[in-house]
Amino acid sequence: MNPANANTGLLASLNVVAIGGGTGLSTLLRGLKRHVPGPDGIADASGPLVSHLTGVVTVTDDGGSSGRLRKEFGIIPPGDIRNCLTALSEDEALLSRLFRYRFTVGEGLEGHSFGNLFLTALADVTGDFTEAVKLSSAILKTRGDIFPSTTAYVQLDGHMDDGSRVRGETNISASNRRILKLRLVPANAKPIPQTLHAIAEADLITIGPGSLFTSLVPNIIVRGIPQAIAESRAVKVFVCNLMTQANESLGLTAADHIRALFDHAGRKFFDYAMLSTAEIPADIREKYAAERAEPIINDLDRVRALGVEPVLGEYLDGSGMARHDSRRIAMDLLLLATRVRQQAQGTMLADVIQ
Repeated sequence: MNPANANTGLLASLNVVAIGGGTGLSTLLRGLKRHVPGPDGIADASGPLVSHLTGVVTVTDDGGSSGRLRKEFGIIPPGDIRNCLTALSEDEALLSRLFRYRFTVGEGLEGHSFGNLFLTALADVTGDFTEAVKLSSAILKTRGDIFPSTTAYVQLDGHMDDGSRVRGETNISASNRRILKLRLVPANAKPIPQTLHAIAEADLITIGPGSLFTSLVPNIIVRGIPQAIAESRAVKVFVCNLMTQANESLGLTAADHIRALFDHAGRKFFDYAMLSTAEIPADIREKYAAERAEPIINDLDRVRALGVEPVLGEYLDGSGMARHDSRRIAMDLLLLATRVRQQAQGTMLADVIQ
């Protein structure tokens, strides 16, 4: 299936929820943001419009600046949320650059980003991390909302292929054992009502791209989120990574990624998978070879056997790294959702006429 063949003459206004973490989610949000009308009512990109954009972000990071603030203040790690806030802001604005600023010197400050410190301070002032994110969105004039997948203080518990168990995202990522299963501690962590409402009202829900076990799975093992996605009327799409990742997904195909997500969710919860057919240049492959990472194999028959329809496109950007082209992937996602929605409306109309 190629979404570029969709009828672009009938443009929709879509309510979109993007789920993930790390650089993958912020990259996708940056592309989707261009379809959200600005204060003047005009979007930055042609094509389908996004009436409302929501990012749902994993909160299990326990390394770097986020990990330090998490341990010292007992708050949700702010790093991935900060990245998504700046992705949805006006990139040329001073405040957006300020949020990304990272201190390189200073006792106690070195390694921290200003945005992380700002969110931490605002959470302490308001007494509510979700409110701190909301107020930060207003300050940055973001074209969408950002919600943590849960406001509970959670850790990842990894079950490895040698029978061992590893606690904490950083330790799990550093392990040289294959991850079989992840669980949240505590297991009863729940999503906030705003996340469930956004999922219920969505026309398009995406998960990925991002690290399989430390950016994607942590969201869908929050109790209630996979059920809400499965029950939503939205078009649901997995955006597959371009490369495998050391200590997380070496040797895993596209179908293996999908199976891992379904296994952790306890159900099938998306119907489409966006897979890149772009050839990864030799110089980029060499950069990843030291970690034995390689392009993900699109085993289309196995993907379809899982009840998922592949959506193929050339999604590699021109940065010299194995990264998605945010504009192209956003456009194809919106065209796919528009086409599927139009087909569903046509079927419903035909049933009424009959």
